[in-house]
Amino acid sequence: MSAWNISFFGAIAMLIILPLISPDPYLRILSFVPDGLIATFSVTVISIFFALIIGLFAGLGRISQNILINRIATVYVEVIRGIPLLVQLFYIYYALGPLLQLQGPTAAVLAMSICYGAYLAEIFRAGMQAIPRGQMEAALALGMSRSLAMRKIIIPQTIRIVLPPIGNEFIALLKDSSLVSILAVSDLLRRGREFASTTFRYFESYTIVALIYLVMTLFFSRLVAIMEERLRHRGKVH
Repeated sequence: MSAWNISFFGAIAMLIILPLISPDPYLRILSFVPDGLIATFSVTVISIFFALIIGLFAGLGRISQNILINRIATVYVEVIRGIPLLVQLFYIYYALGPLLQLQGPTAAVLAMSICYGAYLAEIFRAGMQAIPRGQMEAALALGMSRSLAMRKIIIPQTIRIVLPPIGNEFIALLKDSSLVSILAVSDLLRRGREFASTTFRYFESYTIVALIYLVMTLFFSRLVAIMEERLRHRGKVH
């Protein structure tokens, strides 16, 4: 039995067994956190969507032959990657929030999209640079413009290359989404903390929260592993 199976099914078993052994408080906690779970997924999915858009354009900027665009994209990547996500969350919510009238969820999505967009930009850049340069040269020789060649030839191949690391970034974002609880976002962690603060059942509350996060991250890590295996197998076939 693999370590993943032990961890994943062990966590699920704990989530089932604990409420059976001690309905109070474990069953009460499980009935208290579903809306927080929805908030966690909502923030994560929306953030990764915008981060992908930002990352793609920033990645294109990083390999652009236009010096101005290249410098802007490079500065964005270097600055954002040099500032911890927690600091960015605080800055956008507390420093810029009053000026821009940002609510907690909006500030959380904005901060995580900008932060992970910088990391995804490097993934897209590396993926595009992994495509043999001769393909772009051949496309230009056939009369394609550089932008058309990027859309029709380079980017489609890049997506296949970057899918696995993007999956890993999604998992990292899912875990980092727990930080948004400091912005008054009722995510999974905040709901667990609210229950613990009213019942003083800190051990039980955070045990359930940790187990739910573990199940989610292990589930998606397995999906990423399956995706990597299929892409690898497809590459060997071709």
